[in-house]
Amino acid sequence: MAGYPPGSGYPPYGAPPANPYGAPPPYGVAQPPYASASALPYGAPAPTPSAPPAEEKPPKEGKAQGYGSYGQPSGYYGHPPPAASAPPPPLGSYGAGPFAALLPSVFPPGTDPNVVACFQAADRDGSGFIDDHELQQALSSYNQSFSLRTVHLLMYLFTSSNVRKIGPKEFTAVFYSLQNWRVMFERFDRDRSGKIDTSELREVLLSLGFVVSPIVLDLLVTKFDKSRGKSKAMEYDNFIECCLTVKGLTEKFKEKDTQYSGLATFTYESFMITVLPFLIA
Repeated sequence: MAGYPPGSGYPPYGAPPANPYGAPPPYGVAQPPYASASALPYGAPAPTPSAPPAEEKPPKEGKAQGYGSYGQPSGYYGHPPPAASAPPPPLGSYGAGPFAALLPSVFPPGTDPNVVACFQAADRDGSGFIDDHELQQALSSYNQSFSLRTVHLLMYLFTSSNVRKIGPKEFTAVFYSLQNWRVMFERFDRDRSGKIDTSELREVLLSLGFVVSPIVLDLLVTKFDKSRGKSKAMEYDNFIECCLTVKGLTEKFKEKDTQYSGLATFTYESFMITVLPFLIA
């Protein structure tokens, strides 16, 4: 069951981006923070006839990506926003609020029958939804053991909701996403230790389009190392949680960074709503 089924609407697991977010500017070239590797400073208006006039209003705040965006490399942060004629990203079946009501969903076309059977076995009451414990058990049946904290984070990221229930569409997205994360974990576990160490994590995040400072990298490894930083490495479960946290927080930040400048303004309330789900999953 490698990759997404044809016609499911989920993007393929792509190659690493050419210009990762946070990459340092070329030597000797002064550029503002969050510069991209392009000829122009990151966030600066392009001097082309197609550039919007200065008096135009900035684009409205972006919305979260649809299901399937988590667990898939989505390009480096700081990429220019899409053209006005580009179709908006698909919305999920859940509302934007953290306690939005659940809406029924169906399996995407071409979903592997084994995935369908796995969900139906977990959905014991036939409600069309499974809770966090049922999801944990369903994933464990495929030799993917996850803590409830990781399961909660997966459910939050794939539903934008804290209700801790998912339907067929979200379950399928989670399942295929985890397959891709497993491929990435094994790819970057160079020494075949069954863990990702600091240098390997740096390569993983770079392949996803994120360049973090040594200080942030050390904080991540210490936080997600089950030995509390003693081994300076993380197992698969915590690796998933670490990468989803970095990716999720960055995408939440991008929603506020309407000019793609690397800067964003948060109210106290919106900051707490953005950060707390990642801390108390």
